[in-house]
Amino acid sequence: MQAEVVHADEHLVVINKPPGVSLATRRNAPQAAVARLLAALDDTQRDALGLGADSLLLVHRLDVGTSGLVVLARDADTHRGLVRAFTERTIEKTYLAVVWGRPRPAAGEWSWPLGPDRRDRRRMCVDPAGRSALSRYRVIGGPGFACLVVLSPATGRTHQLRVHLAHAGHPIVGDDLYGGPRHRGVRDAAVRRALQPQHPLLHAWRLVIPVPAGCDALRVEAPAPPSFLAATAALGVALPS
Repeated sequence: MQAEVVHADEHLVVINKPPGVSLATRRNAPQAAVARLLAALDDTQRDALGLGADSLLLVHRLDVGTSGLVVLARDADTHRGLVRAFTERTIEKTYLAVVWGRPRPAAGEWSWPLGPDRRDRRRMCVDPAGRSALSRYRVIGGPGFACLVVLSPATGRTHQLRVHLAHAGHPIVGDDLYGGPRHRGVRDAAVRRALQPQHPLLHAWRLVIPVPAGCDALRVEAPAPPSFLAATAALGVALPS
């Protein structure tokens, strides 16, 4: 799967990131993440928009295995404004995830605070002394052993949705760091194959970005990757509109 530009204007660019592209940034290579993201685009699309790593500033990040919307600013003023909007939680973020089991009730929220896992530096964990975190969820549908959920994180802690889902007993399909494989209990071979992706089935699906007064908010959506669509099709559940 290639990356895809889903929105571009004179101030910002929004790209649908495929799973597997790392947005990790090192101090000695601040533009490396942007360069990797642009390299995942089709040459024609990248060249038509005149996109270059030196002309774009990364506003936020997704985990390497997470697909979906990534926002980049074309100038420093826009970058500051967008970073502030993410920090102040005025940007609405909506994710899709395929998870093991079925959360109950069918809609609700989790507010467990999060902190680093001292036993494993790769992980975060629920920690009463950690930072506040709030995730809202809604079940869309699926059989009892797995389902599709819509998630709205009100905060932006590291691995927040992955940890909240795992702590609730419903880790994301494909997220071996927080859940581990559970497909062995699925009898249908085709369904079992679809629930063995090479990455967590977590997709940054929709963003609603505030714009200057008098204008409609910018609403962008990213198509889910083939592995995600294969899993939802195998579960017999349609993505929300």
